[in-house]
Amino acid sequence: MLSAFERAFGQLRDPRIIRVLLLSLTLSAALFVALWVGIGYLLTETSLFEIGWLDTALDILGGLATALLTFLLFPAVASATAGFFLDGVADAVEARHYPGLGPVRRQTVAEVLLTSAKFLSILVVLNLVMLVFLPFAPIFPFVVYAVNGYLLGREYFELVAARRIEPSQVLALRRTYRLKVLAAGVIMAGLFTLPVVNLAAPVIGTAAMVHIFHGMAQRSRIASR
Repeated sequence: MLSAFERAFGQLRDPRIIRVLLLSLTLSAALFVALWVGIGYLLTETSLFEIGWLDTALDILGGLATALLTFLLFPAVASATAGFFLDGVADAVEARHYPGLGPVRRQTVAEVLLTSAKFLSILVVLNLVMLVFLPFAPIFPFVVYAVNGYLLGREYFELVAARRIEPSQVLALRRTYRLKVLAAGVIMAGLFTLPVVNLAAPVIGTAAMVHIFHGMAQRSRIASR
């Protein structure tokens, strides 16, 4: 697990990775600002949750509530958006560490849209559920890392695995190694909380998950394309 992230950091100087990293940095910075402005507007102009005490608390907290929600939503939303160009990272990692692989599997538009819609639905629901734990300060950080770890691990694993194996195999492999996928997601969630590093987290996470996926496929004797 840790060696996968070590190799991911070690390849950040690859020109192909640098190109995608620059795109990711630009997109992540713009996304952070957009989330900050959008969430701030929602909190001041709407009754977001229809739960009296929670809406009142968010109105009182104001800027702090905006910062907290931005922090909670940023990792998963940034990953979902960055996924549009992270294939380049996976290609670069496979070219260097897994030579001889054939072309990636062609995914249909319907498959991509269904996967994205499913992920975004889970993202919104779980992040809203997290707010219920907000008053319980001692356990709230653990809830944040567990939820975002699940979201990030699932999203990045499916992003990488779907390039090489069929959807049914992706699901089966993720379920077999669910704890490992979760652990990888928790590490990614940690990266997203580190200033500056969080802007490169989508690239690092993708590179690490390529190594993790190929290790799983080899142990499960699944032939990846």
